[in-house]
Formats: sequence, C-alpha cells, structure tokens
Amino acid sequence: MPFEIETAAALDHVPPEVRDIAPEMVALRQRIHAHPELAYEEHATSDLVAERLAAWGYEVHRGLAGTGVVGTLRKGQGTRRLGLRADMDALPIQETTGLPYASQVAGKMHACGHDGHTSILLAAARVIAQQADFDGTLHLVFQPAEEGLGGGRRMVEEGLFERFPCDAIFALHNMPGFPAGKLGFREGPFMASSDTVHVTVSGRGGHGSAPHLATDPVVAAAHIVVALQTIVSRNVDPREMAVVSVGAIHGGDAPNVIPGTVTMRLTVRAYRPEIRAMLRERITALVQSQAATLGVQAEVDYHWRYPALVNDVASTRFARQVAADWLGEDGLLHDLAPLTGSEDFSFMLEHCPGSYLIVGNGVGEHHHTGGCMVHNPGYDFNDAILPIAASYWVELVRRFLAPQR
Repeated sequence: MPFEIETAAALDHVPPEVRDIAPEMVALRQRIHAHPELAYEEHATSDLVAERLAAWGYEVHRGLAGTGVVGTLRKGQGTRRLGLRADMDALPIQETTGLPYASQVAGKMHACGHDGHTSILLAAARVIAQQADFDGTLHLVFQPAEEGLGGGRRMVEEGLFERFPCDAIFALHNMPGFPAGKLGFREGPFMASSDTVHVTVSGRGGHGSAPHLATDPVVAAAHIVVALQTIVSRNVDPREMAVVSVGAIHGGDAPNVIPGTVTMRLTVRAYRPEIRAMLRERITALVQSQAATLGVQAEVDYHWRYPALVNDVASTRFARQVAADWLGEDGLLHDLAPLTGSEDFSFMLEHCPGSYLIVGNGVGEHHHTGGCMVHNPGYDFNDAILPIAASYWVELVRRFLAPQR
C-alpha cells in the first residue's frame, strides 16, 4: 500500500497490530466506497459494521436512528465509559474519479470520507478487542445520516446516552488541505451552526411591458438580497463570525412576464448561540420590512438545523495530549482555526462532554485524484491516513480507560 512521504514520520508510530491489518482495512474502505448509501439507507453498511463488531466480541445494538449501530465492549471492573463515533452515509453526487473501486451506484458517492471514518473505527475496534488492555466500557457509535438529515440528533433523541452512557465521546473527520496524517485539535467552538431559511416573496404578476400594473416581487427580492448583506457587517461584532449567504433565487420563466412570486433560500452560520439567535431575528425583520416598503408580502420559513460544534475544553486537552505523547508535537496541526462548515456531532456534544478532531487528508495528490475538498465528485479518502487515525483511537482508548493501579 503506497503511503505519502508526508505521513512517513507518523507511520513510525503505528503499532504492528494496526500495521498488520491495514491492507485488509483499506480493502474494506474501498468496498464501502464502491457501494455508497444515502442517509437512513445505510442498510448494507450497517450490516457489515454489525457483522464485524459481533465477530470481534462486541455486544451489537441496532435500530437507533433506523440504521445506526452501537458496539459495546467491557473489560475489567472499571466504571469509566468512553464513546467513539463514526458516520456512515454517502452523498447524492455522481463520482468522477475513475478509480477501480469508484461508486457502482449512479448518482451516489462517498464524497466526504465517511467510508474512511467507518473503516478507521472498525480497524481500531478490532485491535482494541484483541490487543488493548483497558478497564471500563467502550461504546462505538456508527451514526447514519450526518449529511443534512440530523442522524446525530435523532440518535440522541432516541436515547443514545440513556442506553449507552458516556463520560466523554470523541469523533474525527478527514480534512483535505492539511498534511496527511497530522491531527488537529481546538478547544471551544470549532464548527459553525448551520440554519436554512426559505423566503417567499409574493406580489402581483403582470406583463413586463406594463410594470406599473404589477407589484414586482423580483425587484423586491433583489433589494432583500442586498439588504441582507448589511446584517453581518452592521449587526455582528467584527471580532465574531457570522455568515448570511443567499444560495438560490427562483422566480418566473419568461423575459417579458413579471412573476407573482419569487422564492429564495439562504444558509446562515455562526459560532455563538446568541449571534445565531440575533441572525434569525434580524433576517426575519429585514426581509419583511423590505417587502412592506416595496408593496409585496414576504413569508420567512426559518429552519433551525445544526448547532455550533463546541469542544469541551478538558476533553480536548486530554485528546491533544494523547496525540502529542504518541506522535510528538510534529505530528500535530498547530494554531488550528475554527471551521465554518457544520457537523451534527454537535448534537452529541450538547449532551455529553467530548471533542471533535481532524486528521489531515493530504495537501497534494493522492490516489491520482488530486487533493480536492470534500463534497466534490473528484474527491477520495486518502487510505494512507487510515492506520494513523485507527492507531490514535487505540491510544485514546488505552489512556482514557487505563486500568487503575
């Protein structure tokens, strides 16, 4: 298996038990990649996960959030309880990589690396069950529907932490653009909240040659788009982060007809809950006041989606120290800035202390597909980082659930 030069130092720290199974786990990752399943459709993937966990001695629990799987392993008499989470779902994207193991399902692909995340946790699960010495309870959470449909929230609502209590829970995500195999940690807010707003501007349609006989929602929508840009620049402290972006506008289908309605869709993001709430208030008020000024009606349908992902300080410091002790400081990403993407592991962190970390997926080319970002039809998970990330999970379990002497 070819490993990138930039991961060579980290690979020196991969224990033999992980290195020995790495080719098998890479093959498993590529198998999952070739058979992607969308949110809440991860039936074959969850069957595979459950089968492997059971074979390695885990208690397997199924049904949370439909296709979710939780594997539980207890050793010794310790009372400490640790959770590790991986996501399983793919995206509705047509793959263009041309790889031998490319998606065999039209219009679906693992364009975010969840195939890699699942394989990383499975590799760690095997080594932990067969090799790791620990004292306590380990819960491995394989989550469906991370990509926009809130599988993490649903697992929490259906009793994840009541049935599988954890003193802390951790998750990771591969990240293109960072050196392959390096681990990154950040205390506090790490990823933004993500809300979606649907706006319907209603006027009175008419012929384009007689605009005075119509009440034009297109002009009103244009004013609303421009006015929305003032919310962040004039209502948010410049030292804070907020995003209000209009991603879609639809109205009419003929050049000489003024339509009766225009619809708009926005994405809204922030790190702090008070800013998130203020954005909703200002967007709603601004849209409706602009519409009223121009003689049209506006309906604002505001969808609260993912909260900001906020890493627990103590858990993050512990996770980072485990990585530093294992890899050395050269194996870490330093001065890691918060990300403006969102992640529904945030729902789990609202109910249990823990931390979300990243592992670099590579800066340059890998697998001949280039180092493109996730959610891209040319993306592929970098198999070189699989043994490094799996080894980190093993180290974290050993340290968190270390036998009490």
